[in-house]
Amino acid sequence: MHDIKWIRDNPDTFDLGLARRGLPGEAARLLEIDERRRAVIQRVEAAQARRNTASKEIGQAKAKKDEARAAALLAEVADFKTATMEMESEEKQVTKELEDALARIPNLPLDEVPDGADERDNVEHHRFGARRNYAFTAKQHFDLGEALGFMDFQAAAKLSGARFVVLKSGLARLERALAQFMLDLHTTEHGYTEVAPPLLVRDDIMFGTAQLPKFMQDQFLAITQTLPAEVKSELLDEQAELLASADYSTKSDAAAETMIEITKRAIEKSDVDAESKLAIGIFLDDFLMSERSAEKRLAALQPISLAMEAVLQDARWLIPTAEVPLTNLVRESIVDEAELPMRLTACTPCFRAEAGAAGKDTRGMMRQHQFTKVELVSITTPEASRDEHERMLACAEEILRRLDVHYRVVTLCSGDMGFAAQKTYDIEVWLPGQHAYREISSCSTCGEFQARRMSARYRSKERRAVRHVHTLNGSGVAVGRALIAVMENYQQDNGAIAVPDVLQSYMGGLKLIARN
Repeated sequence: MHDIKWIRDNPDTFDLGLARRGLPGEAARLLEIDERRRAVIQRVEAAQARRNTASKEIGQAKAKKDEARAAALLAEVADFKTATMEMESEEKQVTKELEDALARIPNLPLDEVPDGADERDNVEHHRFGARRNYAFTAKQHFDLGEALGFMDFQAAAKLSGARFVVLKSGLARLERALAQFMLDLHTTEHGYTEVAPPLLVRDDIMFGTAQLPKFMQDQFLAITQTLPAEVKSELLDEQAELLASADYSTKSDAAAETMIEITKRAIEKSDVDAESKLAIGIFLDDFLMSERSAEKRLAALQPISLAMEAVLQDARWLIPTAEVPLTNLVRESIVDEAELPMRLTACTPCFRAEAGAAGKDTRGMMRQHQFTKVELVSITTPEASRDEHERMLACAEEILRRLDVHYRVVTLCSGDMGFAAQKTYDIEVWLPGQHAYREISSCSTCGEFQARRMSARYRSKERRAVRHVHTLNGSGVAVGRALIAVMENYQQDNGAIAVPDVLQSYMGGLKLIARN
């Protein structure tokens, strides 16, 4: 979340930062909303001041037994009370409008981030090691795993659908060994504290790290309750009627807009908290304004609205990464500077609904709805955040160095960074089966962007001033992708997988994974 005061002082710089991300300027719109908000606040303060003055004058009039004057002042105070309530309601509405607008805007890139539109403009930073040479044609991980009989995508599809996998025997153990090795290294040598966080979190926790509201479509919900029967019935009946009667050639936009309004009315009827209403409202507005065709919007609205049922009640989000609970451990708190930096790590399952580019990574484990990842999170001061970013990158790199696999580090360009990031390094491991570099870790510094959304602050040692912390996160590393890297880089001509030296103690001394 951006600081509107900073935008007020630096409107051109703010718009320039958005332009580097390929986005239009927003300063004028935000400042217009802010001006309305400040004007309302001034009217409220003036009314409250006059009300206080009038209240004192009532006492003075009564002391002088001037009942007519006291009665007039009482009437004036009553009028001020009504007017103040109306202005306070207006202030809340305008403040919400400003918060809604700010919640949609990504972080600004640091000056040293290279300009560019997409991954083709990322800049290589450095490389480690060399590509292995094979006397045979290297295979991809899914061919190796299926031939071993230890990687079963069909069984997973029966259980859960596409983009899941069942690992067995040596590969299941190898994945577990990788996770344990990473945690041991980060906790014993790199100074991270291991945490076992919840996997289900509330709306405001997802909002704090900026998964909501912008990326609601990419998340999984765990539904624990449903809407009241009458609300659900009204919502679905009206939607079904619209879907049945819509003329896709002429009425799609109108039908889509009407269905969104129905959903919003259902939200207002519920007991959902204000933050949830805000998140859903922003999502629905973004969806309606999306570039997809009206027909596609209309066809997708019914399942989207069904998903909204969960948000309206006691639902929880499945974490897309342990960054979410780890970073939020300092939400709504003021920590002492002596406690910083906080370095936290966790190995958790992660859940993401997004499936990536159409037709890409449809086979194998590269892009799964459920995957395991070791996460690194740092909470630090503004002065230390850039050095902490370099340190975090080095910690993630050390995993791959000890596995002795070839990789490169790239600095993401301004147009390819994540929503909350100021600067990001990606570590891309070489996969001989794909004959390509693929991301295995992404390390980002977010500045105070997430801290403002979480109200996470610290008290400095010298001036005792209270400031927002800086947050950083990175993969240390993605366990599933590390498994792929080991399988493809350590494959043998007979299809077996050699176990890297550093993992053999975690595998009970096993040096080779072969078909039974």
